[in-house]
Amino acid sequence: MAVTLEQAQRVGYTFLKALLRFAFMVANNLVAIPSYVLYLIVLQPLRVLDSKSFWYIEGVLFKWLLAMVASWGWWAGYTVVEWGDDVKAVSEDEAVVLVNHQATGDVCTLMMCLQDKGTLVRHMMWLMDHIFKYTNFGIVSLIHGDFFIRQGRAYRDQQLVLLKEHLEKYYRSRNRKWIVLFPEGGFLRKRRETSQAFAKKNNLPFLKHVTLPRLGATQVILKTLVAPQENGTPAGGDAVIKESKPKGLQWVIDTTIAYSKGEPIDIQTWILGYRQPAVTHVHYRIFPVKDVPAEPEALTQWLYQRFIEKEDLLTHFYETGAFPPLQGQTKAVSREMTLSNLWLVGIQSFAFLSGGMWYCILQYFYHCLF
Repeated sequence: MAVTLEQAQRVGYTFLKALLRFAFMVANNLVAIPSYVLYLIVLQPLRVLDSKSFWYIEGVLFKWLLAMVASWGWWAGYTVVEWGDDVKAVSEDEAVVLVNHQATGDVCTLMMCLQDKGTLVRHMMWLMDHIFKYTNFGIVSLIHGDFFIRQGRAYRDQQLVLLKEHLEKYYRSRNRKWIVLFPEGGFLRKRRETSQAFAKKNNLPFLKHVTLPRLGATQVILKTLVAPQENGTPAGGDAVIKESKPKGLQWVIDTTIAYSKGEPIDIQTWILGYRQPAVTHVHYRIFPVKDVPAEPEALTQWLYQRFIEKEDLLTHFYETGAFPPLQGQTKAVSREMTLSNLWLVGIQSFAFLSGGMWYCILQYFYHCLF
């Protein structure tokens, strides 16, 4: 088939745009990430004198870095529409967020849609595959205190012990509030066949849009972070919690990501922007943690039920283009998530100015020493 001039021009424009976006992303990383690290090195005395203020500043810088990642998709026309419960109402409480996992773009989508939830992004902790430790953003996540989990049966028990120790050491000492994990343990396309075989063997529902979740990390998080007498039993009544003690996890936020036409956006698309503008849909359901069972078998069934419900939500979405209404509603209500272009330009400018400043400072010290 002959290629028309118009088609050739379109391909050329797409390639040029992708090349320019990639160059900007590389430049952005080269100034923003080293600046983040250098600011925190300089502020180490503050960490000793006033740890709370140090982690406050780190949280602000961390949010700005995530906003830069969000801006790559936002400016390419990859926007987000939110459905279900309004999570802003619990953004200052402690919560564990359970997300279905389809592609590398899931993390970018969350980085975007949680930007307008007040101070939330500053106080988040992420659980992600250990391979992300070796990406450009790995040093940032290490400093921030995210946890990198190694997949595979051979590592499972050891990783859960390390996760518990990590939570006890970093979660409250750095004033973390939300912890985000992907309980499926991998991308949908990689785990679907194995999950379906397991479901058939154990007389569980056949799932196409999600896979059955794994229990380990969720159980460790609940055991470690939920206040006594809260998980599995009423926190009120005769239960007395001293005001000076942390409340512990209060909510489980079941988060379902749906992509237009069922076509996930990966990190390459997010960066290069070669795909046409698309809307990603994110659905939230909030569960009080006191309603979540603590016993392993009951918790497993509770988690399975959440992902079976995710399957129903996604089936409804792909058939109708919308999520079903919440209980008590006659029509589902959606909210278009927005970002301020002025704010995004501001933090990008700050990153490049910081990069220039640090370059001049390092050059000065280099010449003084040598």
